[in-house]
Amino acid sequence: MIEPAKSGGAPAASDQYVQSLARGLAVIRAFDTDHPKMTLTEVAARTELTRATARRFLHTLAELGYVRTDGKIFALTAKVLQLGYAYLSGLSLPQLAQPHLEELSLELGESTSAAVLEGTDIAYIARVSTRRIMTVGITVGTRFPAYATSMGRVLLAALPPAKLEDYLAAAEIRPLTPGAIGTRAALLAELDTVRAQGWCLLDQELELGLMSIAAPVHDGPKVVAAINVSLQAQTVSAQADPEAYLKAVSEATVATAEVISEDLTSGR
Repeated sequence: MIEPAKSGGAPAASDQYVQSLARGLAVIRAFDTDHPKMTLTEVAARTELTRATARRFLHTLAELGYVRTDGKIFALTAKVLQLGYAYLSGLSLPQLAQPHLEELSLELGESTSAAVLEGTDIAYIARVSTRRIMTVGITVGTRFPAYATSMGRVLLAALPPAKLEDYLAAAEIRPLTPGAIGTRAALLAELDTVRAQGWCLLDQELELGLMSIAAPVHDGPKVVAAINVSLQAQTVSAQADPEAYLKAVSEATVATAEVISEDLTSGR
């Protein structure tokens, strides 16, 4: 049930309350995923307004372009998205990403992060930690070599060729763990894989026992950040089907990155 508009005038606690505005917003909020289209009677029931009152608000919203109707069925239009643009445009990337990282962390029970490329490193801009999984503590501002991280490889894979060449000229590429990438050729081959699949799996190349999966965050066509999920190798190997588990984590990570991208783009 949508929170009903108060009856009998404005609340006694404030003489600044505009009841008609509250009721109009209640009508807009009545539409959701489960109720994308409704009749007048359904809107009135969900908002606890009379049919006459609901009708006035619906037709006002239709006149303003926020609602469309065929005379019987009502639905919101894309114009209602404009109501959230001002809010989204006032948020920074870390602020936009944080609640989505928290939701992803809660879903998977693992730590999640967001980072941007700064020089030859990645710098963490948001973090949700469930446990300490590295010998080095990770907080906002922590930096690691981009080539040796899943988020770094996602960001490097998105660079234009000239900028990638600049990175390769400046970076010292060496294996940080046994079996890790340590040459320019191996890194370029891995970046080709990341571009093709749209995400990156890092398997114990930054630190032994640590795995991670990362996906890109876009602002329009440009990749501006990456998010990741950190995993313990022993947790992955303990799964009944490790490959299926990693696939599920990658899909959840990509989906979250896409939602953050949508929020970021719509706020610009």
